[in-house]
Amino acid sequence: MKIFYDEDANLEIIQGLKVTIIGYGSQGHAHANNLKDSGVDVTVGLREESSSWKKAEAAGLKVAPVTEAVDGADLVMILAPDEFQQAIFESQIQPNLKSNAVLAFAHGFNVHFNKIIPGENTSVIMIAPKGPGHTVRSTYVNGGGVPSLIAIYKDGQSSSEHSAKDIALSYAKANGGTRAGVLETTFKEETETDLFGEQAVLCGGMTELIKAGYETLVEGGYSPEMAYFECLHETKLIVDLIHEGGIANMHYSISNTAEFGDYVSGPKVITADTKIAMKGILSQIQSGEFADNFLNDCRQSNDGSGGPIMKECRKNTASHSIEKVGSELRSKMKFLNSERLVNKDKN
Repeated sequence: MKIFYDEDANLEIIQGLKVTIIGYGSQGHAHANNLKDSGVDVTVGLREESSSWKKAEAAGLKVAPVTEAVDGADLVMILAPDEFQQAIFESQIQPNLKSNAVLAFAHGFNVHFNKIIPGENTSVIMIAPKGPGHTVRSTYVNGGGVPSLIAIYKDGQSSSEHSAKDIALSYAKANGGTRAGVLETTFKEETETDLFGEQAVLCGGMTELIKAGYETLVEGGYSPEMAYFECLHETKLIVDLIHEGGIANMHYSISNTAEFGDYVSGPKVITADTKIAMKGILSQIQSGEFADNFLNDCRQSNDGSGGPIMKECRKNTASHSIEKVGSELRSKMKFLNSERLVNKDKN
């Protein structure tokens, strides 16, 4: 598989286009600011009552209502939450989109599951950083980049003489992706693997494992503080070692006792039944069942804050004792509060 770097992408392509970023959340603020700093003509499209309007203006960005921001744009990157994209596209983007404009996404969800159906002449591309938006921005500012994926759903009649792939690579370079490396994939592969990774391992699997370990220690009579350190705090230290050089690199760094425990106890926690459950999760993703369940839950919310399932789970998480203990301990760790990736007043 070829990996694309800075020398494989022409920054001048995206610098010659009028780019509109829809949304100014985690990914939106990162893309908009990174592209602006890379010399791209960027406008942020938002609802006029959006709380992000002043944040984007304070960052020195041009801001306009979505319909105005889309009108005349050569490339429109949709970075609103997945559950809002279809409605925004159908009511505000599609009627104002140039026939030869490029439509871009950072996640294939709505295109892959046929929630958004672009026009025949519209080029549809994806530039997907493999990391949270706040990391995409902080890494760019520090001279680095987050590895990214590109995908071409359709190479239509864009206003540029360049191919959809060249435009995607140019955008990825402006966003810092080619500093780390860019891989080419498909909308289907990105969407299904991304959803599976989040649910089975990175978010769903990991948080449930952390809570189960914490609860086991506390129920065994150990202090919540010790349980927090052992089952939550140290996860970053272990993941950093794996991220740096793989699982064997982590094994090299930890004690022989810890490594031996890994081998004999890990398979008792993550069993054959776990893998069967993972296959079931993957099947629900592939069939579109998860997408429909997610969107149906979101539709039951009138304020965009998540549906009843989401709200109930957030409430349960917030009330878990690991959150209270963690908050108290983190407030005493001065190094954690020196420079935060997420500042809700700015990004």
